[in-house]
Amino acid sequence: MSATSLSVVDAWRMVSSRRVFTGRVPLSAFARLAGLLADAEGECRYEIEFGRDPSGQATVDLVAEAELPLACQRTLERFLLPVSVRQRLGLLADESEEGALPPGMEPALVGPEGALHPLDLVEDELILAVPAFPVKPGSTEVEAVWNDPAAAVEDEHPGTHPFAALAALKGRKTLGD
Repeated sequence: MSATSLSVVDAWRMVSSRRVFTGRVPLSAFARLAGLLADAEGECRYEIEFGRDPSGQATVDLVAEAELPLACQRTLERFLLPVSVRQRLGLLADESEEGALPPGMEPALVGPEGALHPLDLVEDELILAVPAFPVKPGSTEVEAVWNDPAAAVEDEHPGTHPFAALAALKGRKTLGD
């Protein structure tokens, strides 16, 4: 199934027919994810399965695999982060239904008349998989020695203090006194 044919589906019809969609989509198709990536080269493989859990809750099981091109925050080099996501989402018509979801199941809000954007769910999971500070595996940690700024001033001008001039001013009287 192509990415364009998966733009919007009727979630409730997909659940009742237990539809499964598999395919590949270029990373460049994910506009919100693009800002987190070093570039948009590559693709994501996905499987989206609609159904019901044993309690009757409408669900969508999502599997997504990709190698995300990220910029290492330590070396600034591009590297590929392998990502494999498996998630079961409970489909909800209204936010008030969230409390009825089984423990551990994440909610997915379905739009009016059952409208759902399955690839938005895939993009959401890929965004959540990106680390806050990507670091290329095997990169060496940068050791930095930070000097105390107050000690540096004392070393440059021994016996003086940065606020010595203010102390001298404090001793003077102002015109209003």
